[in-house]
Amino acid sequence: MSGRAQLMWDEAVTGYDFGPEHPMDPVRLALTRGLVEAFGLDRDVDVVAAKAAGESTLRLVHREDYIAAVKAASVEPRAADGSYGLGTLDDPAFAGMHEVSALIAGQSVGAAEAVWRGDALHAVNFAGGLHHAMPGGASGFCIYNDASVAIARLLELGAERVAYVDVDVHHGDGVQAAFWEDPRVLTISLHEHPRTLFPQTGWPEETGAAGEAEGSAVNVALPAGTGDAGWLRAFHSVVPELIADFRPQVLVTQHGADTHFEDPLAHLAVSLDAQRAVQVACHELAHEYADGRWVALGGGGYAVVDVVPRSWTHLVGIAAGREIAPEAMIPEGWRQEVFARTRQLAPARMTDGRWPVQWEAWEAGYDPADRLDQAVLAARRAVFPLRGLLP
Repeated sequence: MSGRAQLMWDEAVTGYDFGPEHPMDPVRLALTRGLVEAFGLDRDVDVVAAKAAGESTLRLVHREDYIAAVKAASVEPRAADGSYGLGTLDDPAFAGMHEVSALIAGQSVGAAEAVWRGDALHAVNFAGGLHHAMPGGASGFCIYNDASVAIARLLELGAERVAYVDVDVHHGDGVQAAFWEDPRVLTISLHEHPRTLFPQTGWPEETGAAGEAEGSAVNVALPAGTGDAGWLRAFHSVVPELIADFRPQVLVTQHGADTHFEDPLAHLAVSLDAQRAVQVACHELAHEYADGRWVALGGGGYAVVDVVPRSWTHLVGIAAGREIAPEAMIPEGWRQEVFARTRQLAPARMTDGRWPVQWEAWEAGYDPADRLDQAVLAARRAVFPLRGLLP
C-alpha cells in the first residue's frame, strides 16, 4: 500500500456553478486548490484527476429517470420546472450540469477505489461531499450524491463495513437515505438541530430501517449556537465508541465547513481550530480502526474566502502527513490572489486563535439540564442499545 495520500482534483470541477447570486460559489474550490499549492502540499500528495462517474456507477445510488432528467436539464436548463428538484432556487439548472456533477462524483469514486485497492492510504476530494442529493432528486445545492456513490462503489468492490461520519452543519440526509436499509454502512451525522435548519431531518430517533439495519443511522442534533467545546464534546461522546464497535474497513468523512461562526447560512459557532481538531480525530480513527483507509470529502461552506480554503487546506495537510500549524502565516501570494479574484481581504493565519481547543470528555459526567448534553444523551439513548452498547 502506498503511504502517500491522493488529492483528487480536476480544474473542471469549478464548473459546478449555480450562478452569480448563488451562495455556493465555485471560487471556494479554486481558492482551496491555490492555498494547498501555496503551502507546497501538492508535493506531498499525488494529485489525481479521476474520470467522471459513468451512468452505471451513478445508478448504484441514483434512479435512471432522475439521471435522464439531469441530462435533459443540462442541455436545456430553461426547461427545468422544479420536477426532480431541478430548476429550483436551491438547485437551478445550468448547461453542463450533468457532466460536472458526474465529474465530482467520479473524483469521490476514484478516491474510494484508490484507498480500497491500496494505491493510497488516504484520499481527499474537497469538491465532493454533496450529501443532500437523493436517489430520485436534487436537493440542497447537490445534484449527484458523490459520497453515497463512492460508498456504494466500495460495497461493490467487496467492502463489508463502511462508516460514514458527516460533520457538516446540515444533516447528511441523502447518504442516510441511500443506506437506510443496509447494515453494512454506518452513517453518523452531527448537525444543527432540524428545528432550526434545512433539511429539517436528522432527529435522534432516525436510526435505520427496522430489522438488521436498525442502529445503523446515528444523528446528533445540536442546539443552535453550539461552539467549539460543545461541538467537540458531542463528537467525542458519540463517534469514537461507535467506530470502535463497528470496526469499518474504510472510513468516509464529510467535512462541510459551514459549522463555522462566520457561515452565513447556519447558526453554529464553531471555529476553524475546532474543525481542524475533528479532522485530526477522523484521521486517528481511520488508523485505529480501519487500517488507515480514509476517504475525506468537502461539503458545505459559504464563507468562501475566510473559512473554506483554510479548513480544507488543513484537511489536505493532515491527510498528506504534513499538518499545517494553526499559527502558520498564510503565503502573501495567495492573499493577493484572493483580493484579485474577490476584492476581499484574505485571512493572515491558519487559525482563529482558539488552538488548542478545550472540551470536556463525556466520561467526566454530564448535566441533564444542559442543552448540548441533552442532544448527546438523545443520540446515545436512541442508538447505543440497538448496537449492544450501554446507553
